[in-house]
Amino acid sequence: MNRFIAHTRGWWTPPASTSTSRQRPPSPARSPHDHPPGEGALRGRPTVTFASTKELARDARRGGYAVPAVNIVDNVSICAAVSAADATGSPIILQTSVKTVRYFGAAVLAAAARAAAASTRVPVALHLDHCPDRDVITEAIRNGWSSVLFDASDLPFEVARAETKAVCAEAHAAGVDVESEIENIVGVEDGVGSDDPDVHFYPDDQLVMVAEETGTDLMAPALGTAHGLYSAAPDLLVDRVQRLVTLTDIPIVLHGGTGLSASEFREFIGAGVSKINISTALKLAYMKTARDHLEQSERTGKWEPVKLFDAIGAAVERTVTDHIWLFESAQRVGVSA
Repeated sequence: MNRFIAHTRGWWTPPASTSTSRQRPPSPARSPHDHPPGEGALRGRPTVTFASTKELARDARRGGYAVPAVNIVDNVSICAAVSAADATGSPIILQTSVKTVRYFGAAVLAAAARAAAASTRVPVALHLDHCPDRDVITEAIRNGWSSVLFDASDLPFEVARAETKAVCAEAHAAGVDVESEIENIVGVEDGVGSDDPDVHFYPDDQLVMVAEETGTDLMAPALGTAHGLYSAAPDLLVDRVQRLVTLTDIPIVLHGGTGLSASEFREFIGAGVSKINISTALKLAYMKTARDHLEQSERTGKWEPVKLFDAIGAAVERTVTDHIWLFESAQRVGVSA
């Protein structure tokens, strides 16, 4: 039995027919960026087996690839995403929306992700996405997450700067990384955001100044992409990434990745993006597979919940695998840059 499947039984076991068309690489050694067991507990936090989001992104930038940051919603999608990473030898960042944290609780999600992370040799980070709520950020920090995104994109500049600095101080005291977003990325995520690309858009040097002053570990600038599905071709700002990497070594994150072409992803990665967020594509894979399976159950009269979980997990795993190869992060673990 596959090592990953054997150790995650009870979370999600992919069906026997699930496979990828590419040959699986040899199992790599554990990443040096994984926190040693017990390290967090010594500081009064849960034992952490997660990798550092910042270090994964830094490694990716040096290696000329991007780490997939995939939005998960439950233990089925958690284990499917980690299984895809394990099969391809790719680092992976599991990230959740605020809505998901409020539904399950940070402790439950961390436990599920920790069980999956402990069962694979690839580095796994756990990240809180798009969070303007300081209480939810504190909950994630207390439960040993790798990183949090403090979303200050709807705040005035000076308020955003002060609040981001305070979040960095709180997170860093617990060994947690911070991704900052003070510019507006088109589209609404968890009720935060705007469809106006000119809201809170700052000069490159001002954006970098705030990131370095606040102690930001990763930054998410406006790059012409949008959250959700595109209704028209976006005006991508690849040249802005090229300018930003000359000003700072802080890893740059691309939001709104769903819908971009392979060549557009390659342009952004070539310019210096090293973490790419994928959410909508996974939601579609999850929900459409569930719909199709339930329609089949209705036709056949066979109602087996575990079969539904198998179908959803397989679809999510395929989607994550596709993006791993698009971002060129496969077979990176244990390979010198």
